[in-house]
Amino acid sequence: MKEIVVIVDGGGRGSVQAEKYAQSPLVNKLIAIPGNDWILYKTTNKEVEIFPALKTTDVTAITKICGQMKPSLVVVSQDNAIAAGLVDSLAEAEIPVLGPTQQAGKLEWDKAYSRRLLSKLDIPQPKFKVFSSGKNGINYILDNPNQDYFIKASGLCEGKGALPARNKNQAIEAILKMKRFGQAGKTYLVEEWLKNDDGTPGEEFSAFALSDGFNFQILGTAKDHKRANNFDEGENTGGMGCISPHPNLNKETLGKVEEIFDKTFSHLRKLKKPYRGILYLGGMVVGKAGKQTPYVIEFNARWGDPEAQSIIPGIKNDFCKLGMAVLNKDLKNLKIETDNLTRVVIAGVTRGYPGPDLTYTNKEIFGIDQAIELEEIRFYGGGLKIVDGHYFTPKKPSRLFYVVGEGDDIWAARTKAYGALKEVRIPEIGLHYRTDIALTALSKRHPV
Repeated sequence: MKEIVVIVDGGGRGSVQAEKYAQSPLVNKLIAIPGNDWILYKTTNKEVEIFPALKTTDVTAITKICGQMKPSLVVVSQDNAIAAGLVDSLAEAEIPVLGPTQQAGKLEWDKAYSRRLLSKLDIPQPKFKVFSSGKNGINYILDNPNQDYFIKASGLCEGKGALPARNKNQAIEAILKMKRFGQAGKTYLVEEWLKNDDGTPGEEFSAFALSDGFNFQILGTAKDHKRANNFDEGENTGGMGCISPHPNLNKETLGKVEEIFDKTFSHLRKLKKPYRGILYLGGMVVGKAGKQTPYVIEFNARWGDPEAQSIIPGIKNDFCKLGMAVLNKDLKNLKIETDNLTRVVIAGVTRGYPGPDLTYTNKEIFGIDQAIELEEIRFYGGGLKIVDGHYFTPKKPSRLFYVVGEGDDIWAARTKAYGALKEVRIPEIGLHYRTDIALTALSKRHPV
């Protein structure tokens, strides 16, 4: 039987999923909404169609297209599509869909709701306050001036809505910046900056679980690097690179992470909001009172980007069968198999990203074809454009592509990834990427 699979996504996360579904002998055709040029031109072993002009929040149009195409599976991976209720609309139209409903996905698109739910479940998280006016938040900061905070928009901001504040003035400035996020920043959170008892930073991690509403399995872990510049300087971005599996999580911590997933899925099921699809736990392991405890920094209702590019290639299971197992509520009878390789992902971005600078748009990118040919390298497109076999930067600053190095250990994977990046160049403006991805993992000796 030859299946049609629709992927609702437009970035690197969509590119790696397209590659994985294309590997399935069950799949005959791939449709990506909106998709990207990389998916269209580089998924060469299957028929591919993209809809670049279609917004992922256009629920009516996407439901209509899927009704006409009659896919065996629609994979909804875009956060704003979940928040807009696309999964609900497809299910109502009796179209097989993989992804959480609007209410189950509220874990991501309403961070204030998520924090309150975690409080009910007694799941470790930062101390927080929720505000809907700038004045009240600023007054709170003035009353508690000698602390470090994160100021977070409650709504969706493409991974850019969490602003660090190391003093009173930065916190007030961050609160005033919430206005730039529009409706997403109308409600915001003032959160504790988590640290170990000795004042050092905790260990950040990402973990991903797949749930069919009744059962779940953890698919992998990663360590993400979200800030734009080396040594975690600069603005928050959607992600500048990562390493998988996470190099510093011990068995005990992973067990606690599994308990968090279990509590969350069980509670949603009791609320009659069963969660079906990928749940991303962004966390931090913090040492307090002699204990190492994983805290939930955020939940996302889909794969992370670029974590997907580091975890999905290592999963040996047929992704079409995985999706069907979720639809049939049969995930418990499926064994997840991985190749046990280490992967380091580095995002190549336009200079100015994530800001609005348009100086570096529509410039030709050279060396990608040479990088692709290197051994143990994977390459996934994001915002780059492909015209007559040539690669160009898009009309706005973005993450252009992702280089993935594979190896038996961190050193091998990292060396290959950066070696491939040396092949890529944008002569007129240069290519921006972080040079410290996975660097600290090389020196970390004590798992937490």
